[in-house]
Amino acid sequence: MTHLRTRAVHAGQHPDPVTGAITTPITQSSAFNYGTLERGAAIFAGEAEGYRYSRFGNPTVAALEAKMADLEGAQAAVAFGSGTAVTSSLLLGLLKPGDEIAFLGPLYGGTEGLFRSLGERFGIKAVDATHSGLAACLTPATRMVWVETLTNPGLRLHDLAEVAALAQARGILTVADNTFCTPCLTRPLELGIDLVMHSMTKYLGGHGDATGGVVAGAAALVAAVRKTGLGHVGGNLSPQEAFLFLRGIKTLPLRMAAHCAGAAAVAEFLAAHPAVRAVHYPGLTSHPQHALAQRQLQGGFGGMVTFELLRNERAAAAQVLNALQLFTQAVSLGDVDSLACHPASTTHSFVSPEARAAAGISEGMIRLSVGIEHPDDLIADLAQALQPLA
Repeated sequence: MTHLRTRAVHAGQHPDPVTGAITTPITQSSAFNYGTLERGAAIFAGEAEGYRYSRFGNPTVAALEAKMADLEGAQAAVAFGSGTAVTSSLLLGLLKPGDEIAFLGPLYGGTEGLFRSLGERFGIKAVDATHSGLAACLTPATRMVWVETLTNPGLRLHDLAEVAALAQARGILTVADNTFCTPCLTRPLELGIDLVMHSMTKYLGGHGDATGGVVAGAAALVAAVRKTGLGHVGGNLSPQEAFLFLRGIKTLPLRMAAHCAGAAAVAEFLAAHPAVRAVHYPGLTSHPQHALAQRQLQGGFGGMVTFELLRNERAAAAQVLNALQLFTQAVSLGDVDSLACHPASTTHSFVSPEARAAAGISEGMIRLSVGIEHPDDLIADLAQALQPLA
């Protein structure tokens, strides 16, 4: 299987050997029979394959992990109960007190907040390399570099191959959050990144009905994260959620094509609207990194569009958001339904006003997650909401 569309349907899944069921069954069991003391001891010691307890592994979850490893071109993957559980498990599983993590932002506010609170509480220093440049911020204590494939909410890019080469030369691990792009648009491991993670809650699930996260990469690294995140922290994904993600991923390439087409149309409309000061979308030729986006993204520029109102104030943003009818006000993204939010008061309320200002997150900024509705209907909804400000 070479085409992503085919692999999204078939990778990691096989007809059930007992019943012949095509859809992977939900294995709703907390514990598993391992037969003999000797086999149980071997499984617990990691010397034999097998299931023992669903916190450590479950057949439904394992099918999802195999599918995501295949789609990202990784040796292995491990799934968690949320994207934030992935982030905390990566920090606690691969770093130790005295280590530093450098990040290129702006990041999702919850990620930076986790670095600043949980990470620093455990003696892991977080260093923002966004403005100074990565090379200038690396020290002998740097053990990890974190980057998003599209930044949240400004939709900027970082050259992943360049980041990977710089870090690898110093023996530093790299992690890319690929939530916004999915394997359909970019595969960071192919560009030299060590580990790729997702909030599966977003595009991978796609229907707003499941919460989960996943990280994929080299088997040894994934095993270390699994041991900490599942064995010690207990952030495992439930089999019901895994079933929903397996279902959602089957249509991921088709949905991403629709998301990208709709977002491109919405971005073009907003760029020409008199009430809009700026539009952030890598598919626009006006985007400062459009050339990098063309090189690094494949098959589309994503389903997210962020724009800033000419009236750069919260009251104006509220007027527009509260008038929307097809776009639902919600903080998630990647659903088949179109969503809209005000980053300064929601996704990035975790960071200080000064940090928001440095990241360009203004009070007049609105973030759109463009769903799979017809673009004409979405544009009409935005037009009527913006009309009073024109």
